[in-house]
Amino acid sequence: MPIWALANDSNNGIDCHISLNLEIMKEKLTGGQASVKSLIAEGVDTVFGLPGVQNDWLYNAFFDYKDKIRVIHPRHEQAAAYMALGYSLASGKEGIYNVVPGPGFLNSTAGLVTAYGLNAKVMCLVGQIPSKAQGKNWSVLHEIPDQMSILKNLTKWAEKVDSVADAPFKIAQAFKQLRGGRPRPVGVEVSMDILERPEEMDFNYKTIPTENLTIDENLAEAAARLLGEAKHPLIFVGSGALEAGEEVRQLAEALQAPVFSYRTGKGILSSRHPLSLPLPAAHWLWKDADVVIGIGSQVRDPLLKWGTDDQLKFISLNIDPSVHDKITKPTLSITADASMALSVVIQKLKKYNPVRTSKVHEMLAIKERWAKATAYLEPQSTYLKIIREELPDEGILLDELTQVGFASRMIWESYLPRTYLSTGYMGTLGWGFATALGAKVAKPDVPVVSLTGDGGFMFNIQELATAVQHKIGVIVLLFNNNLYGNVRSMQEHLYDNRIIATDLHNPDFVKLAQLFGANGIRVNKPEDLRQALRESMYQSLPTIIEIPISKDIPSTDDFKALGKIR
Repeated sequence: MPIWALANDSNNGIDCHISLNLEIMKEKLTGGQASVKSLIAEGVDTVFGLPGVQNDWLYNAFFDYKDKIRVIHPRHEQAAAYMALGYSLASGKEGIYNVVPGPGFLNSTAGLVTAYGLNAKVMCLVGQIPSKAQGKNWSVLHEIPDQMSILKNLTKWAEKVDSVADAPFKIAQAFKQLRGGRPRPVGVEVSMDILERPEEMDFNYKTIPTENLTIDENLAEAAARLLGEAKHPLIFVGSGALEAGEEVRQLAEALQAPVFSYRTGKGILSSRHPLSLPLPAAHWLWKDADVVIGIGSQVRDPLLKWGTDDQLKFISLNIDPSVHDKITKPTLSITADASMALSVVIQKLKKYNPVRTSKVHEMLAIKERWAKATAYLEPQSTYLKIIREELPDEGILLDELTQVGFASRMIWESYLPRTYLSTGYMGTLGWGFATALGAKVAKPDVPVVSLTGDGGFMFNIQELATAVQHKIGVIVLLFNNNLYGNVRSMQEHLYDNRIIATDLHNPDFVKLAQLFGANGIRVNKPEDLRQALRESMYQSLPTIIEIPISKDIPSTDDFKALGKIR
């Protein structure tokens, strides 16, 4: 007879039945095992991180479950955060990284704050010194004052795991935060003694569902009416519209309204579409605009720099209510998911929207005008044209704080969302290579190209070892002028030739790549880049393509371009 049946024959059989079954379900897990099992339960199969004494028992658990989750270990904590960021940006999924506390955590914060600025789903799973030593100032290894306060300031949510049994609950809460509302990084801190401690527990992991925001029908009606009655509507998209590309296309075509994007919104509406334009070109249409809608975008530059008047109606559609009136008070504020909200607005638009004359020819003329306005960007334009011709539609390009990267923000054509990755307003020099590695891990069958200068590339050059070890076949286009070129240009032209701290001494990058075990190529003119890209596109090892460039490469400036053609 089964155990539960025997128990059921007793006077208090129901209680015995429940008790015995709970006993059968319990297992002994360390805090590290409970944490790793929780990550697996949330669908995580890759973590970027570095082991260290405070995280020993976390890595013991990674070993225990290595058939379900892999660890990609870089050579520096900064790269761990950037790789998690690239993984998230390229895939839309959660990027998880782990580091030791104190200096290890602080090393990672450039990547963490970039994730914050880019609205990326990144989790910092950070260790901590022993519980008994926290707050005592005993000078314990890797102790820093109030690590949690720093973590909270760089994330939308951060909490400490208080016990082994608490680990699944806190990790479930973290994923709820990652998946609900405005996507931004989160933090989970686990002390080393909790990671080590074994505890009998009933591991019955349950994800916490996120709340689905619904759009107010009256607001949707008001938005549809404003847009339908507009004579010269403009649409601006940012990262909050990454999952709403189809709805953005439908709205644009219904209104015959141009869609403007800059760094984080590229590809939401394919650059091939006649209504898709780079943001700076909106300046030519701004004075006539009567209704402007920002979808997952603050519309920061136009609203701050181009001026507004009482005639301009502004609709702010954003999942974060704090964004709506950050720059100016909108005519209409809609707090909702962009895809869901637009689908409702588009349905209601039908009764207000007249049959509109096609703007295709007008917008194509503006595209041509913009191409002429940016033609001074040489050799940047030529290099970017070759890359675009060789990279498939789904191929991923990462910009960097270098002149070719700056130019790409203005003239790169993106055909799909999440194929152009940028630091956004954070502008973290040196982010590109390490972030590209994470993007390639997320999309192993897709070519990933990192634009970088010699200055920025050296920030994380040690990650060539990581790329070779883990066979991450990123292509790095290294534009080398032996300078911090952008700063040098400002020193020369803005500060009366006060040149200081911008000359660089560099190695032979091709030989250095080969010493790491990577592929190294040098091309000296744009036409040679095409063949180098073809040779590198589907390699399992990283390829460094060094491109020597002049110190006098023209500086990229949006408003300089706008001033070229009036």
